[in-house]
Amino acid sequence: MKLLIKKSVVWVVGHIWMPNTQSAYQYELTSYDISNIIENGTITRDNVEQWINSHCGDFRTIEDFSASIELGEDTLDFPWENEDSECIYNDCRGED
Repeated sequence: MKLLIKKSVVWVVGHIWMPNTQSAYQYELTSYDISNIIENGTITRDNVEQWINSHCGDFRTIEDFSASIELGEDTLDFPWENEDSECIYNDCRGED
């Protein structure tokens, strides 16, 4: 038997409230979070950005984000806008 667990995740890079401190964080979205992101039955990058701006108070500024969101049977992927953001995220988190 195979069990498949799907998670909706948003990865964020930006500066936290400490001066000049760049940081990264991974937010796992709940079904409630996803329902707040949906607008007119769909999810756009702008919807995700709006949710981040109102729910990620640990950050003073958000520089970029990437997201993978499960919506029914579909997976909506929103890649980093800046190609360096993934490297910045991994550097901040100490990941490869």
